[in-house]
Amino acid sequence: MFILTVSCPAASGIVAAVTTFLAKNGCYIGECAQFDDEVQGRFFMRAVFRFNDGADADLSALRAGFGDVAAEFDMTWQLHNAEQPMRVLFMVSKFDHCLADLLYRHQKGELNMQITAVVSNHIGLRPMAEREGIRFVYLPVTKDTKAQQEAELMRIIDETGTELVVLARYMQILSDDLCKQLAGRAINIHHSFLPGFKGAKPYHQAYERGVKLIGATAHYVTSDLDEGPIIEQEVQRVDHYYKPEALVAVGRDTETVALSRAVKYHLEHRVFLNNDKTVIFK
Repeated sequence: MFILTVSCPAASGIVAAVTTFLAKNGCYIGECAQFDDEVQGRFFMRAVFRFNDGADADLSALRAGFGDVAAEFDMTWQLHNAEQPMRVLFMVSKFDHCLADLLYRHQKGELNMQITAVVSNHIGLRPMAEREGIRFVYLPVTKDTKAQQEAELMRIIDETGTELVVLARYMQILSDDLCKQLAGRAINIHHSFLPGFKGAKPYHQAYERGVKLIGATAHYVTSDLDEGPIIEQEVQRVDHYYKPEALVAVGRDTETVALSRAVKYHLEHRVFLNNDKTVIFK
């Protein structure tokens, strides 16, 4: 199976042009989703297809031929092999719940990815990574070493051919330069509260203010801290019976669910960036 993703200025004839091209090249479309953003004047499309029996399954030729269609409509497009696992690098600090959840889902075949490394500014999660045969890289960060360690991180990303970076509760702020280098290919998870609690022990702060909802947001990393394009959000209702420790437990659940869904959507090429927000074909 293959996946074609397209975004372009809205115009008549886009769907017809794409589907006709695939049909003429011996392809069968098994799934197709589209969205027209009338406010932005932009069109988005995701098509899942396979080659018909007996057809010349030449993906390179298909990619070259589609260039003419793409040029006609000024498309931004990509053609993916759905069976090819995406190369993913995890970044963690001390909390292990998000990493443990993603590793479990990967083991169960829910996430089609190849894990290139686990990078951490703390040593504590090394056993978890190495138990799974995953390379663990310790990059401690201080004010004086931040630039050097971020450069080393990018070297590892390039060396391993990493396509997606997942900040699975990595408790360091990335520099503006690193955020730009990872634009559209780095996902972060953080708690979501009203009001927004910053600093240490946010769930304890939430307890003191009597929050009624515990939430988590998975988003693409940008230089605007925790304000990148949102991919997924999860929420659970709580009440006055919940002590701080119970709120922390609920928070762990919401974070793992939101992050795993966001990663899965990205791995399956379901997410389209649309300025400061996303279009997601579920």
